[in-house]
Amino acid sequence: MALAASHHGLLPFAPAATPTPSRWHLRFRAARPLPRPARRICCQSINSANVLGVSSTTSDEAVPVPVVQIDQDSDRDATIVQLSFGDRLGALLDTMKALKDLGLDVTKGSVTTDSAVTQTKFHIMRFGRKVEDPDMLERIRLTIINNLLQYHPESSEKLAMGEFFGIKPPEKKVDVDIATHIVVEDDGPKRSILYIETADRPGLLLEIIKIIADTNIDVESAEIDTEGLVAKDKFHVSYRGGKLNSSLSQALTNCLRYYLRRPETDEDSY
Repeated sequence: MALAASHHGLLPFAPAATPTPSRWHLRFRAARPLPRPARRICCQSINSANVLGVSSTTSDEAVPVPVVQIDQDSDRDATIVQLSFGDRLGALLDTMKALKDLGLDVTKGSVTTDSAVTQTKFHIMRFGRKVEDPDMLERIRLTIINNLLQYHPESSEKLAMGEFFGIKPPEKKVDVDIATHIVVEDDGPKRSILYIETADRPGLLLEIIKIIADTNIDVESAEIDTEGLVAKDKFHVSYRGGKLNSSLSQALTNCLRYYLRRPETDEDSY
């Protein structure tokens, strides 16, 4: 993993180095290969005027918190990406083009508006299956945030990425030590759920998965949420086909807490 690049400026469109299998020990839940689907975009809007590009009249004091979610659980065959914030058609079309430029297929999409907040949802696939590569998931996340900032620069004050992409940084920043919360719970006899809440930054997803993989724990699926300044991620994990015991859960929690509080750490420190 190009972890050092994560801390010194990871660009959403720049190709990233792929880690060798011997370092990762990472196994996402496999999806069955499917025929390449026909492109089908279905836009549904509660407020069609907004979808056609009419900006909302939200005041500066009422700017909503931007939310970007990457869901690997809800659809067996596709990765679901959802953006909640603005309502400009250009942002929607450019986001779809940016995803296509990453080699992805948008098989289905929907748009709903509620007051000043618009929710845009994409079902995306790569080579006829859901996206499983952690590096690609991080590039998708940064690509969508980059497009959001281009069309809604007012969102930069509520996003940790505003400063990273050279736009006005947020007035308030999350203290990494205070923001980091980690919980491991059982999810049946064969896997556990790992919840992580921490200050967002570029490359965070890759960093988390590398830490998990270095403890020889398998990541079966994940949900990655970016909510303003904070990342709220959920991972279904297992160890040798079973759930994590208390000792392993504590060791993983301590390891994650230690490294996530040190964003300046480079790859050589692991």
